[in-house]
Amino acid sequence: MTSRFRSSLAALVVSSLALFTLATGANAQAPASDKPLKIGVSAGPYGDILREAAKLSAEQGVKAEIIEFTDWNQPNAALQAGDIDLNNFQNRPYLANQVKTRGYTIVALDESILVPAGLYSKKYTSFADIPAGSKIAIPNDPTNGGRALLLFQKAGLIKLKPGSGLYASVLDVAENPKNLKIVEIDAAQLPRSLDDVAAAFVSSNYAYLAGLQLKSALLAETTLEEAKPYFTLVFAAREDRKDDPRIAKFIAVYRSQPVKDFTLAKFNGSLIPTW
Repeated sequence: MTSRFRSSLAALVVSSLALFTLATGANAQAPASDKPLKIGVSAGPYGDILREAAKLSAEQGVKAEIIEFTDWNQPNAALQAGDIDLNNFQNRPYLANQVKTRGYTIVALDESILVPAGLYSKKYTSFADIPAGSKIAIPNDPTNGGRALLLFQKAGLIKLKPGSGLYASVLDVAENPKNLKIVEIDAAQLPRSLDDVAAAFVSSNYAYLAGLQLKSALLAETTLEEAKPYFTLVFAAREDRKDDPRIAKFIAVYRSQPVKDFTLAKFNGSLIPTW
């Protein structure tokens, strides 16, 4: 084999490898660091704040895709499965309950916003006006149900057993002088229930979507210091991703002054930054 032939053969091999690389797209996939973070959130105004943060984080080299879920169980299921990288929709007690009952390896990171709730009524302007035998509505999930009962107790409509606290259920109602019927409803449906019940507990994210303002509530949770853990949302990640620098950078952008200003201006006290 002549040297000229060997050189021609080598050039042909190099050329063929280059064509194969282009054909198979070996260089087409972006490195993991260039892929957007997928961040899960429940449908509603929480996503508006995340999208504002995503605009700013993209300018700092961290792209983010915000994915909304209508079922509160799905953001954690998707996070555990690795379909998303981070979520921001839940409080610490809700996360602890999901970890305990479903075996998730998910941990809480930094806090994001306060989401207070209130007791609303379309029919009455004071709790004293609510007739005996009326219906009142609370969320049907265990963590927020206790939160609602605690607020109805503060309103003077019921009294819970001693020590029930934030984990109370309807079985813990010790006194119900008006014989009110407590109905448990999916949290997202509570604003609609106001047409049918005397009063309902509505979290600010759903109140905002329904056009309800916290200042119009008969009683707002902002006056209930005990319930603060229940209306503070946290970012959550799978334990093996909790130290991911891209996640840390996105959260830092979220917890910045521009995002705080955006939140205060847009939601007028219904959703409150924690930083």
